[in-house]
Amino acid sequence: MASSDKTPTPNPAFQGDYPTPPGKPMTMGQHVLDKGAEMMQSLKPLNQMSQHVCTFALYSHDMTRQIETHHYVTRLNQDFLQCAVYDSDDSHARLIGVEYVVSDRIFETLPPDEQKLWHSHAYEIKAGLWVNPRIPDMIGQPELKNLTKTYGKFWCTWQVDRGDRLPLGPPALMMSPQAVNLGMVKPELVQKRDDKYNISTDALRVSRVEIAEPEWSNPQADYWKQHGKGFAIDVKHTEMKKIAPFP
Repeated sequence: MASSDKTPTPNPAFQGDYPTPPGKPMTMGQHVLDKGAEMMQSLKPLNQMSQHVCTFALYSHDMTRQIETHHYVTRLNQDFLQCAVYDSDDSHARLIGVEYVVSDRIFETLPPDEQKLWHSHAYEIKAGLWVNPRIPDMIGQPELKNLTKTYGKFWCTWQVDRGDRLPLGPPALMMSPQAVNLGMVKPELVQKRDDKYNISTDALRVSRVEIAEPEWSNPQADYWKQHGKGFAIDVKHTEMKKIAPFP
């Protein structure tokens, strides 16, 4: 069966010549239908997305694989954010996963085995890796000060970096950049992002030096740092529940 840490068997949806999914181009009728639906429907969940964050993520099972990620953020309350994660910010960006972000207060209520699946954000922010593109950093710093105390759980459902033209296999757990060995983001990835947005990660790191570190970071998060172990999902057969929930 499939596993999140194994390359899928080659097929037409894998290692294609183009990054877009296989399929025919949209017709004019489909464009018209989409425009009409956009005008007539509320799309309320989408309209609640209030921020665009660009950062980097590392696969828990293979931290040499690192990707640039674009998170479109919805705030449900002061302690909980949810993010649709894309591989870019252009009009044909692919939806590659979802991240949930919780405050340290909520994180401390989670069972230890659950906490192992989460990562911290403090280093990522203070190092200048987490950015809100086209927003002056001074405007965003009050929010960043709060986010340094948060934890995230990010599932990647489409491993585009290995050439998948469709989302294949189980989701993969992702980790955040850290200041130690495998947690360091490759300089060429950072430079490519900086060139795109005309920013300097080094300058951002200097400007954020006054952002306070959390007084304490739970060691259950960023589990790999303490234990050298990552997580992968294996799909296995199981018996179905065959009793209908109704008469």
